[in-house]
Amino acid sequence: MYANHSIEAVNDEAHFWLNGYVNKQNCRIWSEANPQVYVETPLHPEKLTFWCALWAGGIIDPYFFKNDEGHNVTVNGDRYRAMITNFFIPELNNHDVQELWFQQDGATCHTARATIDLLKDTLCDRLISRFGPVNWLPRSCDLTPLDYFLWGYVKSLVYADKPQTLDHLEDNIRRAIADIRPQMLGE
Repeated sequence: MYANHSIEAVNDEAHFWLNGYVNKQNCRIWSEANPQVYVETPLHPEKLTFWCALWAGGIIDPYFFKNDEGHNVTVNGDRYRAMITNFFIPELNNHDVQELWFQQDGATCHTARATIDLLKDTLCDRLISRFGPVNWLPRSCDLTPLDYFLWGYVKSLVYADKPQTLDHLEDNIRRAIADIRPQMLGE
């Protein structure tokens, strides 16, 4: 259906904490008086870090970052490149997308020289990224739908039944992503 068309896919990672904590680093409280708001967070909460990409045709299945023993880990350059090589590129082949434009943000693991070289080798000049052939525009809601739509939408669903284990949380994430229809993404 989308073969031989120019399609843009955006991708990113997100942390989902088992305790339902949401990082509100971009949330600001404006008030005439000091609101005296305190947010307590656990020192080492259990969390999942996963990646996904979306495009007008749908969402590429989530990829959960885990080590060889199956333990959840965060993203670094080597893990990101392994995901691109072992997961994303084969997924692209499954979707028969010929002219995909790939967009990523300016995270260090995304913009490391080895990562940019890998993506250029795979996508030629169809890369929108800091240090890529087409420069990434930070803080644009038109260009970062994962940050401005997907993560909040998925988080609103996955915590509804208050998951008690990381496996339960992962199942909820997979289910929420699988239920998103292309009609939601093409607007």
